[in-house]
Amino acid sequence: MRVSTRSVPVAGFVLAIGSAASFALSGIFASALISAGWSPGAAAAARITFAAIVLAGPTLVLLRGQWTRVWRAWKSILLFGVLAVAGCQLAFFLAVEYIPPSLALLIEFMGPVLLMMWLWARSRVSPGAITLVGAAIAVLGLVAVSFSGGGDVVGGLHPLGIAFALVAAVGNAAYYATSATTTHGIAPLPFVGLGLAVAAVMLIVACGTGALPFVATPGPVTIAGAQLSPVLAVAGMVLISTVMAYVLGVAAARRLGATVASFTGYSEPLFGIFWTILLLSVIPTGMQWLGAALIVAGVIAVKFGELASYQRKQRE
Repeated sequence: MRVSTRSVPVAGFVLAIGSAASFALSGIFASALISAGWSPGAAAAARITFAAIVLAGPTLVLLRGQWTRVWRAWKSILLFGVLAVAGCQLAFFLAVEYIPPSLALLIEFMGPVLLMMWLWARSRVSPGAITLVGAAIAVLGLVAVSFSGGGDVVGGLHPLGIAFALVAAVGNAAYYATSATTTHGIAPLPFVGLGLAVAAVMLIVACGTGALPFVATPGPVTIAGAQLSPVLAVAGMVLISTVMAYVLGVAAARRLGATVASFTGYSEPLFGIFWTILLLSVIPTGMQWLGAALIVAGVIAVKFGELASYQRKQRE
């Protein structure tokens, strides 16, 4: 059997898991700010804008003499910033005004499935049976994790909420599709820096026009029972849950490919459970543990399915 480094993408999975763990902390930081009086729009705008500022210097240094690559990659950068970052967040915040957050999150995380279907339609090559079964198992696990907390679904199917959540799902799919692109030759960090700059402009305009309410308060925030300055909460959200999360995520997608990276992203809810145990002392239900196991099994199956397809092509 032919052996390839593609069959053991250890570095890719480590980066993807690090990204998911970092993204999962955003809920802790954001909920603390919102509980302290911040609006969701203010939390999102601060998160993306300050992250773009943090990455501005390194981005400019790394792109020195490479601006022709930026010009060639303008479509990917625009899609990443407008749809994958700003559009996804805006759509999710609009969705939760009409439907329960658990349902909105579930629909948003259908992004990997949409991505798989889009790649299927584009290439006209159907995913293998193992990949499809793995996707179904991962989705079932996500359903278990999302609704085991008793979220209200009945009466929560407002058409506008569903529509906005579907836009967020498209943004989620666009994140992995654009992240996995390597033809432009731009390294992960400057690619994220450019994309976040685009997203920051979009969110600032949305807040400035009133489309996204902006309320920020100077009062302390509470995380893990400790009162902290909102500056520290924003700094954690920016450096850990945005800068680190996006850079690691893009680097992972380029090693794993869009499909496997996107389903590995399903580990984010698992880390959400872990952080709530560690920081909030909230113990998951049995259904959540079952959902976590199903997500892990589904991701493994998706990867095995991709390997089987790759090896089959090698033999042809």
